[in-house]
Amino acid sequence: SGAMYRAVTFYFMSKHLDYTQHSIVLSELPNIHIEFHLNTETKNSDTYLNGENVEEKIRGMNVSMHVSNVSTIKEVRHAMVALQKQMSRSKAIVMDGRDIGTAVFPNAELKIFVTANPETRAQRRYKELQVKGEDVTMEEVKQNLAERDHIDSTRKESPLQQAEDAIVLDNSHLSKEQQMEFVYNLVMEKKLMEDIQLHQLHFSQGERDLV
Repeated sequence: SGAMYRAVTFYFMSKHLDYTQHSIVLSELPNIHIEFHLNTETKNSDTYLNGENVEEKIRGMNVSMHVSNVSTIKEVRHAMVALQKQMSRSKAIVMDGRDIGTAVFPNAELKIFVTANPETRAQRRYKELQVKGEDVTMEEVKQNLAERDHIDSTRKESPLQQAEDAIVLDNSHLSKEQQMEFVYNLVMEKKLMEDIQLHQLHFSQGERDLV
């Protein structure tokens, strides 16, 4: 779901629109259409905004600096939550986001709250931005993550918090393979793979920028 809020943020920024103006948000939201399509090369889902692949454009530091503020806007959250729920109506789904296990899918059969220590998160994010050629310092990354966590945790609309029935996965020192094994074992334990067409598996990621 974080990609959705990044796409909305990018929409306002690319059109030089003031998202703090309530009237502008209300008038522009109907013009924002977000979809996900499989990238056959990376095997990941890319984010499309109004038909354009914006996956790379929404991951930069400039969007990161504004996305939490955009995410606090009630009308934006209502629109994105409605879209997220719509995605699950016709198929099983694995979804991550800061309010997936609490506001979007409170009755999900499996909720996993993914977290890591601040230093590890900052290092991962910094390396990601370096690969993309972003001119940013480690301190800027740490400050950005701290500010986003504070905004997301204290906002009135669907704040970031761990669902009571979520299982914590601290991946501070885990590889991707170890994380997948952890999740796979939980899925098998709950027997969610018996008939995947009849189940919805939701991966609630507490810290959106983890790798």
